Amino acid sequence: MSPARGRTLRYARTGLLALSLALALAGCSSDKWGFPYRHSVQQGNWVTQEQVAQLKPGMTRNQVRFVLGSPTLTDVLHADRWDYIYYYRTGSGVSQERKFTVWFKNDVLDHWEGDPQPDKQPFQLNKQQAEDAIRRAKDYAEEPPLPAAQGGSGSTPTPFE
Repeated sequence: MSPARGRTLRYARTGLLALSLALALAGCSSDKWGFPYRHSVQQGNWVTQEQVAQLKPGMTRNQVRFVLGSPTLTDVLHADRWDYIYYYRTGSGVSQERKFTVWFKNDVLDHWEGDPQPDKQPFQLNKQQAEDAIRRAKDYAEEPPLPAAQGGSGSTPTPFE
């Protein structure tokens, strides 16, 4: 075997080894180099528009709990307020947060308000619908509040007031 052919074979083996190593590492990576997988985090209550539509002033606490589920937060100092908070962060870091609050007066439902709620449960959404819902929630969070001169209170409007 000539020395030139031996060098060519060595270069070919080295190139093949480098290519194999690069392909193996590419299969283990994601959009964030060095972190192959991050799981999604979901916490809180998923409240839908359908559930909100079932609320009526004068409902008892048990009836509200039946419609919305157990509240995420109940404050000892504010016993007449229940908070339903939902938080979701994808593995890639995109997050979504929604808040919904109900108030009671004399142990019956007085009023409620919160962020726009989705019209479907998460298991009813396909991947594209879920991404659109996250995008809409981000757009809503970035909306400036209506000035008081235009009928706003100076805070972000909610459709449930």
